[in-house]
Amino acid sequence: MARAALLQLVRRSLATHHLTSTNLNFLSGYHHHCRSGAWQHTPGLETNLNSAAGLTILQKRWASKSSTAEDDSKISIGPRRGEEARDDDDNTGVVYYGPISSTIKKVKLLSLSTCCLSVSLGPVITFMTSPGLNVILKGAVASTVIFFSASTTAALHWFVSPYIHKLRWQPGSDTFEVEMMSWLATYIPKTIKFSDIKPAETQRPFVTFKANRNFYFVDAEHCHNKALLAKLTPQKAAK
Repeated sequence: MARAALLQLVRRSLATHHLTSTNLNFLSGYHHHCRSGAWQHTPGLETNLNSAAGLTILQKRWASKSSTAEDDSKISIGPRRGEEARDDDDNTGVVYYGPISSTIKKVKLLSLSTCCLSVSLGPVITFMTSPGLNVILKGAVASTVIFFSASTTAALHWFVSPYIHKLRWQPGSDTFEVEMMSWLATYIPKTIKFSDIKPAETQRPFVTFKANRNFYFVDAEHCHNKALLAKLTPQKAAK
């Protein structure tokens, strides 16, 4: 009985020693892997981080492009930001910009192109579409088309010709320079003396002052220099 009890005690000691050795081996291997960097370097995790960084950069680029496209699609009054910086040499001393200058130029170009097409292709289309029509009647129709197109172009030029697109002035100077638009939608610079400015005694719309037999218009709401605006809008003499 004593011998059996002794054998059982020895077996329990060996089993306990085996379990302890196994646990120590596992912990030793884990510690070895951690020190060697095997557990610190995970290629899959690094790939995911790189992908996330790339996605963030793409999102920032897309957001910047979207904001730029949104700014370009907006209708703005006056010159856009950055245009003055690109044209520093041309815009030296500019104190006033016509708020609808670009719109007027586009409308004039459209009117001119329509007039040229009507004058050049109107008679040809009229004589080719109705072969059985009287020649005199065809000529009358073609002349009517040409006259209507030319008259609308002339009326548009008469209406917007006083519009000042740019105004250059140095404080203290007795003269200033304006940019007007010709009937070919090109800008023409003119130098005007303040002494030549007179009140515009006319029923013509959109006229601010008269100088050298010509009418000029300045949008008072967009002329921020009040001293200049006072010189450009002389009061009529009381009778």
